[in-house]
Amino acid sequence: MQQSIRLDDKTALVTGASSGLGWRFARVLAEAGARVALAARSTDKLDELKREIERAGGKACAVRMDVSDVASVRAAVAAAESALGGIDILVNNSGVSKQQRAIEVEEEDYDYVTDTNCKGAFFVAQAVGRSMIARKCAGRIINIASVAGLRVLAQLSTYCMSKAAVIQMTKVLAHEWGRCSINVNAICPGYIETGINRDFWQTEGGKKVISMLPRRRVGQPEDLDGLVLLLACEQSNFINGAVIAADDGLAAG
Repeated sequence: MQQSIRLDDKTALVTGASSGLGWRFARVLAEAGARVALAARSTDKLDELKREIERAGGKACAVRMDVSDVASVRAAVAAAESALGGIDILVNNSGVSKQQRAIEVEEEDYDYVTDTNCKGAFFVAQAVGRSMIARKCAGRIINIASVAGLRVLAQLSTYCMSKAAVIQMTKVLAHEWGRCSINVNAICPGYIETGINRDFWQTEGGKKVISMLPRRRVGQPEDLDGLVLLLACEQSNFINGAVIAADDGLAAG
């Protein structure tokens, strides 16, 4: 993959890096020259990704992070910085969902989604933001929200609410931290095919969803490469507080 954007001498932290979009984001940042700290609840798959990055000539470390546990977040950020240096770029990617009708949501279902998607995203950003401010770093924070934060998706009430919160959090942090030379932006992906949902798109239900999409297709993880690189690099200095839909036109419908 040829890239004009380079991130040499930068350190990036990617949460939820053990699969799906997080795995892809980490690889793309590493290919652009960044040192990448890989974070997830389980480090087994992270070790595999670390070896993949190192075989390609990059540098990476794996850190265990449970984003719903603030102590775990702070310890993981410290471990990442100890291994690779101060974090310049955060891809705040960890997220979960649970499909059910609003009338069926129990307290534990609500907590499962919001503890990761809202509480977790905030305290990861806070931990990295504190470090950036202390180091007077011109940092980049990229929050991975969702098209679900921009429009209603059926039977995903708590997920939609949580991603709308991430969008508002992005704007608040951009406002507060812009004067510290920290740019905070959000990407709102639409339907992206990953290993977790690949089989679904072959089912009747999946085909029905595709038939209702603007261009009758789902995206691939690499469709987000350019946007992540742009928001991570110095050339995006004037982009702050932006909420960018990468959804093939779904939110516009």
